[in-house]
Parts: sequence; C-alpha cells; structure tokens
Amino acid sequence: MLAVAEHLSFHRAARSLGISQPSVSARVKALEEDLGVRLFERNTRGVRLTEAGRLFVEQVSVGVDQLDHAVKTAGMAAMGKCGRLRIGIHALIPHSFLAELIGQYRETNPGIEVEITEGTARDAVMQLRADQLDVAFVAGSPELPDCHTRLIWTEPLVAVLQERHPLAGQPTVTWADLTGETFLVRHGGTGPQVHDHIVLRLAGRWPAPSILRFDVGRGTLLSMVGQGFGITIVGAAASLLPITGIVFLPFADEPEPVPFSAVWSPCNRNATLRNMLALAGKMNRRGDSFRLAWQQ
Repeated sequence: MLAVAEHLSFHRAARSLGISQPSVSARVKALEEDLGVRLFERNTRGVRLTEAGRLFVEQVSVGVDQLDHAVKTAGMAAMGKCGRLRIGIHALIPHSFLAELIGQYRETNPGIEVEITEGTARDAVMQLRADQLDVAFVAGSPELPDCHTRLIWTEPLVAVLQERHPLAGQPTVTWADLTGETFLVRHGGTGPQVHDHIVLRLAGRWPAPSILRFDVGRGTLLSMVGQGFGITIVGAAASLLPITGIVFLPFADEPEPVPFSAVWSPCNRNATLRNMLALAGKMNRRGDSFRLAWQQ
C-alpha cells in the first residue's frame, strides 16, 4: 500500500517490490475492504490517494518509522551500543584503575547511560540479587554461589599516618609497628572489610587495637588522619587523592596486594555488561603496572 502511495502506480509499485501487479492490486483491494474505505481513486492516468487514503498513509508511515527505529534500537542494544549499565562501586578516585575503566567505557560507548551507586560490598550484592545493579566492583575475592566473580585489578595495602607521626619517616611499616594505635574506618565503602582486616592482623597482640567507625566519606576520613584523630589503612589508589598532612606507607609484611573483583548475576545477559568486562580484561595489565609503579 505504501509503495503504491509512493509511486502512484500499481505497475511501478509492483516492480519496486519485485512482485506481480495483480498481487499488489489484490492486496490493496483487500485492505480497502477490511477498512471499509476507498484509499485510492483509479483512472486511466494512474491512481491518486483519496483524503482517507492520505490520512491513512500519514499514520502508517509514522508507525513504520517507529518500527524501523525500534528494530535498529533493539539491534544496537543486542550489541551493547545503547541502553544502560548500572554499576556499584566502593569509591571513585580520580585516575585510579576503576575511574580509568569507567572513563574509557563511557568514551567508547557514548550511547550507554552509565548509572553509579556507591556503597558497601554487602549492599552491592543485595542490589545485584534484586536486579538493581548490573555489576559491582568490590574489594576482595568473594565466593558467592549465586553470582559470578572475576579478579579485575590489585592494589597494595598501605597505612595512612599523620605526617608528624613517629613512624612517618620510615619507608615501610609492619603490623607490629601499629600495635596499640587508634584506627579510623568508615561505615560505608570498604569500611567493613577494613575493620575485619585490622582485627585479623592484630589478633592476639597487646594492647588490642582501638577501632573507631565514622559515617564519613573517604576524603574526610583521610583529613581526620591528618588532624591526628588516628590512622587508617587503604588501597594504594587513595594516595592519588589531594589530601595534605598525611603520608602513605606500604606494609612490609602484607603477603599479597588487595584484589578487587567484579561481581554480577549469571542471569544477566546484558551486552553492555559483557562489553564492560571485556574492557576491564584488556586494562588488567594497566592495573598491574599501577601496582608496580607505586611500589617502586
């Protein structure tokens, strides 16, 4: 019908469609009978649209355009070229591996709407299970029977001390050096994991560590260290933050750097997620380079 309206000729419409003219005429006649209106006026010079036909073609054309757009959009979504990606994070530090990963993903996928939620690993996993996130980046290598996990990057663990602290001039520290210190940790982000790590490393030592928990951001916590409230431990990427009055000292007795993993639901077949994980894999060497460069 649209071909006839475009060419105003059954013959030319049939030729453009690659079918016979009688077939085109029969289809248009059947449509007119179904609608109960005449769409074309036929004469010896060809055909022309009736007013009803003109209005019908306008509406149908809009629908065809919308359908074409929907088909193209679905195809792009299947390739991960449009849509959204919901990411859970513990923090987004400028120039860190995670910040570079998200930045490169957005640059190479301008059609993707990236949504970021900050919180603890526990919160992120709960949101994954509720289909409120597509992927979460968490500290550690969690073993979750209902989720997929993959190691993405690593960072050395460092102690953060006030620059006037007696240990601040040392090249490294040990956990024994920190016995009796007051540790500051956050309620949010990686705070719960930091708390558990301190308890594990200083178990059995005397005096027992004092661990104070605060509902503040990472930057505020580091500023509190600079003001003498206590000390804390972080991944080395935190050293990229522009906080004055503190020093970052690597541990001499931490056997391995801190792993950071991606966690996602095995039911999530989102192509945007697949593309993000593929990019993270390509950038993994850069994460190792950051770790080695920091240690040197």
